[in-house]
Amino acid sequence: MTTTTPTRRFVLAAAGLGLATALGGQALAAQQAAAALSAEDQALVDKATAYIQTLGSAKGRFVQTDARGTRTQGTIWLQRPGKARFAYDGPAGLLVVSNGANVNIFDSRLKTFESYPLSRTPLALLLAREVRLDRGVTITGVRKLADGFTITAQDAKRQTLGRISLDFGADAALMGWTVTDVKGGETRVRLVDFEKTSGLDPKLFVLTDPRRRVGKP
Repeated sequence: MTTTTPTRRFVLAAAGLGLATALGGQALAAQQAAAALSAEDQALVDKATAYIQTLGSAKGRFVQTDARGTRTQGTIWLQRPGKARFAYDGPAGLLVVSNGANVNIFDSRLKTFESYPLSRTPLALLLAREVRLDRGVTITGVRKLADGFTITAQDAKRQTLGRISLDFGADAALMGWTVTDVKGGETRVRLVDFEKTSGLDPKLFVLTDPRRRVGKP
């Protein structure tokens, strides 16, 4: 029997969103999304887009809560475009790395290694070279909070497959996100002490199957 880890639930639940593909979607969907937003909401969307677009290298901590209420945490590194690393604290034994093309997951407890196209995960929205929340992504809501705002979006062409909500602070800094699958299950990621940085080691974003040893098939 296959065990589903918190990280695997996060990736699989978001697999149907296809948000990277949606970034190049039809202009009609963009017009429909824009029409539903007030000028104030659109200004917040523009502010959030500008922040993500200027986010190069960053590092911080994250706390993830899955649909069952299980909490895990670890350290996150980002190197836009395309690259990210989630190193979960023990005893989770999980390592998630995006190398720009694929998101690779190694579970040291289960001794499993899995790979998914980056374009089929919610990370694609954050790691895209050009972040466009006005193309192919249907923004279903902009909610103002006491200390920031939340933008909820769906793939314009596959709206029944789930949604992602991005949380931003008052200064539009990214605070985290929530992925909701088609059954309503939520996986929440909250960022802590997440700050721009520089000089990240390129090796952080390389993860090959550690079970394969040199000289062995």
